[in-house]
Amino acid sequence: MAAAWFNRLADPLRARAESAGTQPGASVHPVVIDVMKEAGIDLTGATPQRLTPERAQHATLLVTMGCGEECPFVPGVERDDWPLPDPKGRPINEVRETRDAIRDRVAALIAARGWGGSQ
Repeated sequence: MAAAWFNRLADPLRARAESAGTQPGASVHPVVIDVMKEAGIDLTGATPQRLTPERAQHATLLVTMGCGEECPFVPGVERDDWPLPDPKGRPINEVRETRDAIRDRVAALIAARGWGGSQ
């Protein structure tokens, strides 16, 4: 959800996000697809990727969501952890709350870093 929000809200000439996880599922959870569609973002074709040191080494900022010790350490890459609940197995109203919390955090990050568009 965070990468989708980031790529929707940020100026693509200034920054872009990639999504990856330490234990990615085979597909995006159906409830996540549903709540993101409600917000106008279609994740139907998204494929979860594994977060590896190789994938992270080109990043400027690695935003993690509670992966703790499983998160790869990448020298020179800033890391920020957002302790948000995993939507897997949660009721749809809680997944909506997580979606909205992620959107708010992403918007604040974009504003703080100057990655927004000229809207």
